[in-house]
Amino acid sequence: MKLLQLPNEILFPIILMPYNNVKRVNPIDKSIAIRASWPNDSRVARSAANGREETRPLVTQKTDKAKFHDDIIYPAAIPFVLFHIAAFAAIWTGVSTTALWICLSLYIIRIFAIGAGYHRYFSHRAFTTSRAFQFVLACLAQSTMQRNVLWWAAKHRHHHLFSDTESDVHSPRQRGFFYAHVGWIFARQHHETDLTKIQDFARYPELVWLHRFELVPAGVMAAVAFAIGGWSGLVVGFVWSTVLLYHATFFINSLAHVMGSKRYVTGDDSRNNWLLALMTFGEGWHNNHHAFQSSVRQGFKWWEYDPTFYILTVLSWFGVVWDLKRPPKAVLKNEQRLGTKIIERSAAQLAATFNVAAVREFFAAMPDADAVHGLAAMKSADMIAKFHMPALPTREEISQRARDMFVKTVSLDDIVDRAYVILYEALEYYGRREQIA
Repeated sequence: MKLLQLPNEILFPIILMPYNNVKRVNPIDKSIAIRASWPNDSRVARSAANGREETRPLVTQKTDKAKFHDDIIYPAAIPFVLFHIAAFAAIWTGVSTTALWICLSLYIIRIFAIGAGYHRYFSHRAFTTSRAFQFVLACLAQSTMQRNVLWWAAKHRHHHLFSDTESDVHSPRQRGFFYAHVGWIFARQHHETDLTKIQDFARYPELVWLHRFELVPAGVMAAVAFAIGGWSGLVVGFVWSTVLLYHATFFINSLAHVMGSKRYVTGDDSRNNWLLALMTFGEGWHNNHHAFQSSVRQGFKWWEYDPTFYILTVLSWFGVVWDLKRPPKAVLKNEQRLGTKIIERSAAQLAATFNVAAVREFFAAMPDADAVHGLAAMKSADMIAKFHMPALPTREEISQRARDMFVKTVSLDDIVDRAYVILYEALEYYGRREQIA
């Protein structure tokens, strides 16, 4: 690799600036840990509900971390465990044809309620509906035993703000596949609902009531299944379909960030997975969704199976829902310019692929401050020859790696330029060190 080319009047003031006693954060690490978690350290917040970037004070819920523990289990997670155990009761109840039809029917109805209700409506406001149908969607979705509507939507909006960063609730990159799939729901720190993220729906008394009595819809659904199919209807029809819905939903949090294809640069690990799309009525086109979150349609291509969108389209013909938001042509053609947050995250990921350990060792081996200042007057060639400065990537080399690393985007040069700056900030960091008295 060639030496990174900068004029001497720029390069050497960066490298040879006077040392000071100020402790500095490694900018490579800072780019990943802080910039990647933006907007937490900025007053510029990305609205997870509508997919736009907007300038507003960021309101966060203050939390006493000392009172939270990563418990093995806590009361709100008990139903999840009990339902998996209860599924084996089919050994005694038997599996009737009626019960299997109940199971299939409840799965179809409720996977639609999760995708259309919990996700596209309450989390992202991808369409508009009446207050009555809003309540129906909330009840159907809440019958899946995936907590309550305000909790679900608030957690999902948080996920989009910090997707695949350390602040993400369920990121395979950060905590591993199992934790992203189910482990996070057992952590007490995720029990509370951050109502500041869901204020637009927390103003409805009926949704607040569901928030307080979150098991009521599931209880009603279980009673209906029992009334139709008896004990087999309850166990096979209701319990089995609920367990299947748990994992179909959770696979979007886990598998859709590990396996599949990427069409868009989104600054995270979201993937399009056709199998998950089949299982979840269209939610598996996850990379599409992260590219334009407020779209009611997640299968952007005609062949991308998205029954949730089809059903909502039919409902719009009858006036049940309206104002269905669709991705603009620029997004469909992958010609949209990326937002600042995505460029920052992508550039930090790109810069982190270059090994700067050699730079650390180079500066650590340099003589004391007085000797270094004396060397500042030397010609650059002599300086490099004397200290054997390690090779650093040129902009073209950074650009080539970006082309290998990312899918097509019109903002690739912006990502490369930002990564270039981040690497030079690393030079500045390694060019400074604390004076030892």
